[in-house]
Formats: sequence, structure tokens, C-alpha cells
Amino acid sequence: QVQVVESGGGLVQPGGSLRLSCAASRTIFSLYLMGWYRQPPGKQRELVATIASGGITNYADSVKGRFTISRDNAKNTVYLQMNNLKPEDTAVYYCNALNRFTRADYWGQGTQVTVSS
Repeated sequence: QVQVVESGGGLVQPGGSLRLSCAASRTIFSLYLMGWYRQPPGKQRELVATIASGGITNYADSVKGRFTISRDNAKNTVYLQMNNLKPEDTAVYYCNALNRFTRADYWGQGTQVTVSS
């Protein structure tokens, strides 16, 4: 069973920055497309960004130019650097690991990000 664990959430003022981390264990990390999703209060979960094992990235339009996803395959970890945060970025952020071959996917427990003055 693949385990996915997020960390790094918290409370930040508008315009501030946070970095989220996600560690995946018990797996061959390079097999997985890694992604960050978020669920704002009262809304559905939405894609934030994904990164393939080779480094190809994809971003939601709402975060382009502000968020950067990266991965360290040697550490089985994916990161989400969030800059110029806005109140509308407030959400529970989830990490997802999708196996490129079996299509099995795994979710972390989520980490809360709150952007407020």
C-alpha cells in the first residue's frame, strides 16, 4: 500500500508564501505522476498542478505564475511552492500519486492552507 503524506500547510497573510511537501513511501516513485489538488470550503476538489517523473508540469490557470511544482525522485518527495497567495487559495490541499501503468492512485490526508489578514 502506497502511503502519501503532506506537510507544510498553515496560516499566511495575502501576498505571502508557503511550501507544501508530499512524501510517498513503499513505492517506486518514478512510476508515479504526482499532483496537488485542493478543495476550497463548500466547493469540489480541483486540480492545482501535476508533474511527471521526467519533470513535465501542468498548472491550473488560477495558479500559473504563482505556484511551482517540483519533485525530488531521490527523496520520493514532491513540493508545491506557493507565492503571492490570495484569500481564494484557502483550501485543504491534497497530494495525489497516480501510477502511470496501473492507473491506481493514492491520496494523502490533506493539509489546510488559510490565506487571511
